[in-house]
Parts: sequence; structure tokens; C-alpha cells
Amino acid sequence: MPIAPIITFKAGQCDVDTSSTPAKVKPQQQPGYIYLYSEDDLVHFCWRKRNDPLNEPELDLVMVPTDGSFVPYGSESTAQPTAKTNGRIFVLKFASSSQRYLFWMQSKPQSRNGDPSWFSPRDRKIGDIVHRLLQGEEVNVTRELAAVRNTNNRRDDDDDATMEDVEGRRGPTNHRGSGSGGAGPDATGGDVREEGEGSREGGADGARAASAAAPDAAAAVRNFLESLRSRPGLSGGQQQQQADLPYPYLNHLLPTSITVPMIDAAPVELIDSLLSFLPLAVLVLASGSTSFDGTREPTAAEAEAAKASLSIVDKRSLLKKVLRSPQFHQALGSLTMALRDGGLPGVAEALGVRVEDGGYLKDGGMPMGGGQAVKAFVEGVKKTVQDQKR
Repeated sequence: MPIAPIITFKAGQCDVDTSSTPAKVKPQQQPGYIYLYSEDDLVHFCWRKRNDPLNEPELDLVMVPTDGSFVPYGSESTAQPTAKTNGRIFVLKFASSSQRYLFWMQSKPQSRNGDPSWFSPRDRKIGDIVHRLLQGEEVNVTRELAAVRNTNNRRDDDDDATMEDVEGRRGPTNHRGSGSGGAGPDATGGDVREEGEGSREGGADGARAASAAAPDAAAAVRNFLESLRSRPGLSGGQQQQQADLPYPYLNHLLPTSITVPMIDAAPVELIDSLLSFLPLAVLVLASGSTSFDGTREPTAAEAEAAKASLSIVDKRSLLKKVLRSPQFHQALGSLTMALRDGGLPGVAEALGVRVEDGGYLKDGGMPMGGGQAVKAFVEGVKKTVQDQKR
């Protein structure tokens, strides 16, 4: 399926040093693009180097509606957006996770007095559009961008800017990013309004890569969550009638510091069992099969042959890639939100997890919610495993 970006604009990734006070944000000089596209009614938030193809982003996050927000960095305490830095920085953060991504605008700043941290009306509009798309809103990107005039009415104000290290008042809890390269053949390189319009009209320049194991695994989790929507008890707007119980999210309970060593120490039988939960295409692609191009669903026989061809080292490596992927941790956060919003009965039934009172409140017949539901799910998983071992 060709990718048709909803919006595209110049932006670079940032590294964050939280060892100093205030936290220090170091922009990566790699020229890049942020772009968003929709697939299966979910928005993908992507970043790629400018010389990379549109269908090979370095960062591809599947965004659950209302979970993500895209706001100016350090602007929470002010009426008008300001990065509190010497550069225009946006932060992508999540309601379901403490993970953060920082990006700096690579188009030239539009401040008349040369202030590099000033967010122009166009900058604010871009951020607002991205934020609303992440909330699940319908946005006419071309019309909204066209309504924002450049401050100096210049055609070169989207040229690339340079930025040195910048200071921030607060740093993200978790951040990753890297990159290198120049302009690519599908880069517009002009006014961001032209980039947005071109993306909507002609940005579909290739099918989405099927060779990335982590996104495919994340898609499987996403499809599972989608299948739960029609089950009884899964209500995104379910209101709980009792005080919430503080309890960690699943992605906080399963950090890579725990899951990756588990894979290293797991016996071969457990490794093979875990591989059986991955999409068949992931196994076949990981085996390097030349007869599979990713355009169709592989057969069970092809998947078994692919699994048999993988060494135990290759199997462990594949599982660790999935566990380290941001999409996996975001999927855990999404599952947590489903549990907190009343989906415990349906999720437990689908997974065969025996939870207390079937996931319902004792006195009201309503599904558990909030931290109580997450705790009941975790306790149910532990009890189910213990019962199976007996």
C-alpha cells in the first residue's frame, strides 16, 4: 500500500543530557523530515533522513488516538509557546508512557529580531496540526497551512537553519534518535505549505517496507487491540465509580532491563514458544528467504521452514529487536489504556487469563478500571501461569 503523507516538514532529532541542571538538549545536525500518514485508521508519526526513501523511515510510531501530544518544549507554564531554548523545539510525549522524543525545526526562524527560539505563526500552526492529528481529529492540512502567511512574506524562510547546543528547563525521561544524510529525491525543499500540499497530492512514492520486524510485530499487537473493540466490556469511555488505584503501566513493568536478559537466559523451548507469537512474515523475513517479497502472507509451512533455518542466536536477536522497539513499548501502553478504560473482561477472555471476578466490580457489575484493572490483569497472569505449572 503506497504511503501518502498527511503533512511533511523539515525537522531534526535531538539528544538529551539529563546529567546536568538544567537538562541540555543537543540537536543532531542530520537534515530530516517529520511526516504523518494514516494506515488502518491509525496515524503513523515518522522521521526520516532526507536522502532516505519515504517508505524507509528511521522512526515509525503507530499512534493510538489521544495518547500522543506534540507541543513546544518547555511551554507548559506560559500562555504563548516558547521553547525556553535558543532553538525551536517540539516534544512528542505520550499519556501511556514516560517516553519522549525531541525535534528541532530546521526551517529558518522567522523572528524579526533574530530570536531563534521564537515560534512563528507558521511554526505554531504546524505543531497544532500535528497535535490534532494525534488526537484523532480530521484536519484539512492544505487549507490550514495556506491560511498562515510567512512573517516576512519571503519564499526562502523555509531554508535550513543551523543550531548549536540548547538549554532546556526539563529533560525527557526517555529519548532516542540518530541519523545522517542530505536531501532526497522526494524532498520538496521549499515552503512547508508546498510540502504539505505535495504530500497530500503526490507523496505516495512507494509501498511501506515489510522488512522491519519491530513494526510488523507492533502491527500484530495493534490488530489484536482492534479486535477487542467489538467485545463486551471494552469501552473507551467507561467511567469508573471508585477512586483510582495507583499502579504502574505494563510498559513500566516490562522494561528492556528485565525482558532482554530474560531472552538471553531463556531455554530453547521458551524461545521457540515466544517466536510462535510473532507474525509469520516476520519469521520469514528474518530468515532472509529470497522467495518471499513481503507482498503476501506466508504459509505456515514457509514460517516453520524459516524458523528451522534460524540459529538460536538469530532467534534471540530477533526477539530482542522486538522487545527493544519503541512500537512494542507503545503497544504495551495502549494495552494498559484499554485495561484502564474498562476492557479487562474482554482482554482477559481473549488471552485466556483468569482474573478476579471475571474483571468486573463486585458491587456494581461494571468492568474494573484504572489501576485496579491493571493490577487485576497482572495478578491474573501470574495466577494463570502458576495454575498451568501445577
